[in-house]
Amino acid sequence: MKLRAALIALLFIATSQITHAQVLITTTLPDSISYWERTNRIGLDINEIAFVNWSVGGNNSVSLLAKGNFVRKYSKKNVNWHNELIFRYGLNSQEGQEVRKTDDQFQFNSTFGYRKDSVTNWFYSAKFTFTTQFANGYSYPNTETEISGPFAPAYIFLGIGGEYNRKDLGLTAYFSPLTDKTTLVLNQMLADKGSFGVQKAILDADGNVLVNGKKTRTELGILLTNQFKRQVFKNIMLDQRTTLYTDYLNNFGNIDVDFQFSLDMTVNEYVRANIGAHIIYDDDIKATEEVAGEVVQVGPKMQLKQMVGVGLSYTF
Repeated sequence: MKLRAALIALLFIATSQITHAQVLITTTLPDSISYWERTNRIGLDINEIAFVNWSVGGNNSVSLLAKGNFVRKYSKKNVNWHNELIFRYGLNSQEGQEVRKTDDQFQFNSTFGYRKDSVTNWFYSAKFTFTTQFANGYSYPNTETEISGPFAPAYIFLGIGGEYNRKDLGLTAYFSPLTDKTTLVLNQMLADKGSFGVQKAILDADGNVLVNGKKTRTELGILLTNQFKRQVFKNIMLDQRTTLYTDYLNNFGNIDVDFQFSLDMTVNEYVRANIGAHIIYDDDIKATEEVAGEVVQVGPKMQLKQMVGVGLSYTF
């Protein structure tokens, strides 16, 4: 009798544990699925040099560069939507001269793609790009007359085409046979000069403005872009971007070039070093030179910017 009672008790306990385990399993909810991938990165590069009784001479200086990169990617089945916001702004303070701007960029890119199936790497795509700057630019040491400014210029690209996307290689290539390029020069003084390719003002014999220069210019042409971004060595990320554009109506075959190259080297979670270069050639952007004490406008030239920096970076 005692043995039977013990067996019944054990069976009751085992049944109770199984039932309890089943309750725990059935009440556990699966994690929600998000089709968005988010990346936020902000950074500050600082360069400083100081001299005390330095025999060969030199000027004390401090340089600051604030930068940010924000990415939003949506990927679900046959749809891919990539959005990116980039900003850079740098200042240099050197003993004996005013504070000068060293870097200035605001850029927003958005590409929407659709593919027929989930196997192919080709997408039917629409691409939008907006680029401008935060503050006025000057041909130093002249700081009275600006040579650029916010929305002067600003560039808007909007087109449709095809995109080849290989996530495993970090490669994206986009081709559009039909892209609208709009150039904005909202500073009337610069527009009157015909800066950045807009139609300049009509003047009388005394140099007075009869008809103001246009603040916009619209082109229609072919756009080709590519981006190659991947880790090439341990803690070293390569990011290379190229943009090529030619207009159908105005000097077809003359190609505007925008090439960017950077190596982002991670020291630790918060410290990064970077090396980069930016090359631009645009037939509508005329260079300036100083001749006999006066700044005159000459033909287009290749523009080159080189960057080396070490600073703080935070990703969230």
